[in-house]
Amino acid sequence: MENIIEVRDLVTSFGDRIVHDGLNLSIKEGEIYGLLGPSGCGKTTLLREMVMLQKSNSGSIKVLGHELNYIENEEAQQLRQKWGVLFQSGALFSSLKIKDNIALPLIEYTDLSKAMIDEIVEFKISIVGLKSEDANLYPSQISGGMKKKAALARSLAMDPKLLFLDEPTSGLDPISAREFDALILKLRNLLGLTIVMVSHDLQSIYDTLDSVAIIDEKKIVYEGNLNNIKSVKNEFMQTFFGKYNE
Repeated sequence: MENIIEVRDLVTSFGDRIVHDGLNLSIKEGEIYGLLGPSGCGKTTLLREMVMLQKSNSGSIKVLGHELNYIENEEAQQLRQKWGVLFQSGALFSSLKIKDNIALPLIEYTDLSKAMIDEIVEFKISIVGLKSEDANLYPSQISGGMKKKAALARSLAMDPKLLFLDEPTSGLDPISAREFDALILKLRNLLGLTIVMVSHDLQSIYDTLDSVAIIDEKKIVYEGNLNNIKSVKNEFMQTFFGKYNE
């Protein structure tokens, strides 16, 4: 399988504070890949750099064959349409109904007819497990789990092959969190997605991830599958994964 994302020698700092000091990782097509580590280690910062919401100080990030440091505006705009992002809070527009939130990227970036957009929105709503009548509700009228699903449907509106998830199960009760995990696995297989996920949810990590990169002390201290986690001598990893390694 080819690498869909490659990070090489990445350095990120905010003023005098260095967050990443030479990160290297590779994400293969079709896998669910987790970015893990203690709070403040730069997981979400790395995710933001991958989707061009902020820049690193040096090093390179290549996504879908595009080197982000040297990308032109028009090329960047086209690239953004090839991925979807689910933000931690969902980031739905509160003044728009669910169906209008999902339709927004299609209206903004395509020349599709209203009838075609309505059909796509209806399909996206159904594949994330929402009911058709939910389409006419506003974000304030739905539960946290439904907001996550609606935001996921919006992130899938443009048929991306790459999906970024920032703490997708945070704020959900255990049953809703496990339902969301099952949904992620189903969508990966159904749509042929590559998924990059930031998570603290141990159950979700073990249920969904194929590979992980663990960031600690500004470096990648481990990259690989979860089977070999216990062989690494790292305080965060031994504490975080402790109960699964006994």
